[in-house]
Amino acid sequence: MSVVHIGHIDQIPKGEGRNFDVAGRPIAVFRGHDDKVYATQAVCPHKGGPLADGLIGGSTLLCPLHEHGFDMLTGAALSGDCALTVYSVEVSGEGALMLDPHPHQA
Repeated sequence: MSVVHIGHIDQIPKGEGRNFDVAGRPIAVFRGHDDKVYATQAVCPHKGGPLADGLIGGSTLLCPLHEHGFDMLTGAALSGDCALTVYSVEVSGEGALMLDPHPHQA
């Protein structure tokens, strides 16, 4: 797996998401209240909502425009049929966010 350093975990408050530019592509990265991190495409495939502004709970993401739910682990839609592109992201021992820029879908 080829990973790139995109930032530091402290850039994302717990329970929120932030957009990062990865090779000219915006990717939304989320930090759960349990410090787990998730990465998805930045724009909702359903209505174009800014996913980094969505609500998260566990590995579930709700779009801020229409509350369409997604599983951030798989990208699967919790209702409807439009899935998210998701990315593997990890936090190093020093807090660096390391993302695999190759997407995978449900």
